[in-house]
Amino acid sequence: MITQEQIPAVLEHPVYDAEGSKIGDANHVFFDDATGRPEWVSIKTGFFGTNESFVPIREAVIVEEHLEVPYAKGMVKDAPNVDVDSGGHLSESEEVRLYEYYGIAWDDAWQQANQPGGEGWAHSGTAGTAGAAGAMGTDTGTGTGTPEDEAMTRSEEHMHVGAERYETGRARLRKYVVTEEVQQTVPLRHEEVRVVREPITDANVGDAMSGAEISEAEHEVTLHAERPVVETETVPVERVRLSTEEVTEEETVTGQVRKERIAADIEDDEEGRPRR
Repeated sequence: MITQEQIPAVLEHPVYDAEGSKIGDANHVFFDDATGRPEWVSIKTGFFGTNESFVPIREAVIVEEHLEVPYAKGMVKDAPNVDVDSGGHLSESEEVRLYEYYGIAWDDAWQQANQPGGEGWAHSGTAGTAGAAGAMGTDTGTGTGTPEDEAMTRSEEHMHVGAERYETGRARLRKYVVTEEVQQTVPLRHEEVRVVREPITDANVGDAMSGAEISEAEHEVTLHAERPVVETETVPVERVRLSTEEVTEEETVTGQVRKERIAADIEDDEEGRPRR
């Protein structure tokens, strides 16, 4: 069982379950008003420790620099939300709810605590009330033998803004085929007929006199031309891939925080002068 002397080693330290999973950080320790024994520990859980869950501290142990409780992380986080009044006390009904959630029989615990030499969950006539040990280990409860502090503690809420990553969309590469018209100029050759007349000379007179003197004849020439022939071939031209880059933008976040204010009310005496 955790003793009062060990409380400073508990507050603001990590709390783990029996499987070694971190639940959160210990925020307050609540004592029984009648016996002064540590009874509950509140654990800051959730995003930036904005939630607070209660767990019995009776069977907790200090291991190295953290507190270990015999309850699973999920069970502690799902524990009932309870209200603590301005005096740092749990109401009896709230404490009963916590007992029932953790499977601790209220009547059995009370009887065990009140047996001679009992080391169970001790309660006075106002069962369930408990003083809270703050972050510095100071006891704000009553009935534990600690003198009451005449000073007030002023507290305020601080806003912590973080960032969470979420999905905004998807991008994909899709390859498809389109047909485009391409124009290209190519030179083409063709043959044309041209009539060539040669005079009779000593060099060609023999060919000219080899035929009949007067006759009909035909001579045919085959003409040629070039026409365009289109062929296509597939060649790789580039590689395309998707990549992402992070862009940082500043955004102003507005929230509300509560702050306590302390004012002194001074009564005047019968002559209208402030009392001292």
